[in-house]
Amino acid sequence: MIRKMKAPKSTRRRGFVLTTIGLKRLQTAILAVEMAENNGDRFTLDELGSRMNVSSKTLSRLWSLNVGVDQKTLRSCFSTFNLELAKEDYAILSEANETETSHALSLSLDAKEVNAPQHLSVNSFVNSQRDQLENLWSYPDGPVPLNSPFYIERPPIEELVYREVTQPGCVIRIKAPREMGKSSLVLRLLAFAEAQGYHTINLNCNQIDSDCLTDLNKLLRCICLRVARELGIDPKLNDIWDEEIGCKLSCSLYFQSYLLKQIQSPVVLVLNEVDRFFEHPQIAQEFFALLRSWYEQARQDTNWQKLRLVVVYSTEVYVTLDINRSPFNIGLPIRLVEFTQQQVEELAQRHGLNWSDGNEAIQLMTLLGGHPALIQIALYHLCYREITLQELVQEAIANGGIYRYHLWRQWAILQDKPSIAKAYGELVVGAKQSIRLDPIVAYKLESLGLICYEGDRILPRCELYRAYFAKQIETIV
Repeated sequence: MIRKMKAPKSTRRRGFVLTTIGLKRLQTAILAVEMAENNGDRFTLDELGSRMNVSSKTLSRLWSLNVGVDQKTLRSCFSTFNLELAKEDYAILSEANETETSHALSLSLDAKEVNAPQHLSVNSFVNSQRDQLENLWSYPDGPVPLNSPFYIERPPIEELVYREVTQPGCVIRIKAPREMGKSSLVLRLLAFAEAQGYHTINLNCNQIDSDCLTDLNKLLRCICLRVARELGIDPKLNDIWDEEIGCKLSCSLYFQSYLLKQIQSPVVLVLNEVDRFFEHPQIAQEFFALLRSWYEQARQDTNWQKLRLVVVYSTEVYVTLDINRSPFNIGLPIRLVEFTQQQVEELAQRHGLNWSDGNEAIQLMTLLGGHPALIQIALYHLCYREITLQELVQEAIANGGIYRYHLWRQWAILQDKPSIAKAYGELVVGAKQSIRLDPIVAYKLESLGLICYEGDRILPRCELYRAYFAKQIETIV
């Protein structure tokens, strides 16, 4: 146990560093002020220093995440942007070691409970931080929580969506295969919007009853009812809905003249997993044409400008949607890409692993590429189960290992699509050759996250997929 030691009264302790959580909170607040007061232009270091009443040198120390400042300075920086410094926003380092300890280990320590002596070694600090990390090691299934240090930004994506959502009547389209981080990004976008005072509604289309997907009138009434209740507005749907003019026009008038007219702040409406509509082509045609009409009306109607649409999907109907009625060629397109080696190394560090020489990251990425979910799962097992990286790779190649369930799910999808499965089977067997795929088949395989492009070549997305599906070839083809 570390005993508390009182610092000399004359000493101004500078062992406080921001955690990744604290940095994110502070940067989000700064970005909000830049949007509101500086037309979205970034403040210079000197301008920020002037606002916070600190020197640019102190700010540089703060942003580094591994050079300490005093707690008073930290509180002042947060209060400048109407934030209260919380215990998860900072960590405490000894003065002697603050330049040696990686920011990846800068997780929450409560200053009231821990007051490290000046002779505390780096190893002791790392061990105490590891205890903090273990409390965060829940299995990485689903979106990365807002307060998690394990969220890795992929610049400039976050900044782009934060800026775009402040634009009147905007549409943001977030497209990526499953488990690439769409939901984690949406959580952060909604948090940013709420910080601006916007209303937010996150509608997962998988929550909509199946019978609504065969009846456009039911579907639109369902969405209107959900939005009204989320906004705290009495729906009065039956009083306003007019069957005589049709459900699409009724829905548009309900939004424009009833819902949006009653509120002052913008409304961010996220439509998540809209892929589900593609199983019902007639509904998809009409529904997506309606979304596009709202976007076009926002150019001249102030009520519609309050609505900010975020459409999240893995694929879209290839070719079949009328280009003039589709929402998939308007607004800001966002495609989530894989992690880079640097991002994998940073995430490993945040898990308490020392992968600074890059060898381990390269070895893991040889197996998985930069697939965010698969990388997260690997790091969880390396830390929690304490297996070695070599064991993890060998098991994964031999029988799927820790990715067994992920691979089974992909296999089940392929079995439901025989023509696509056959094409993919030929691809994984001839991975070293140049194989041509029908453009629609290639598009669908990419949407499933099963392939990647290397110049003009189409390849299995990663070695894990190639090795696993090659073993299934006898039943695929």
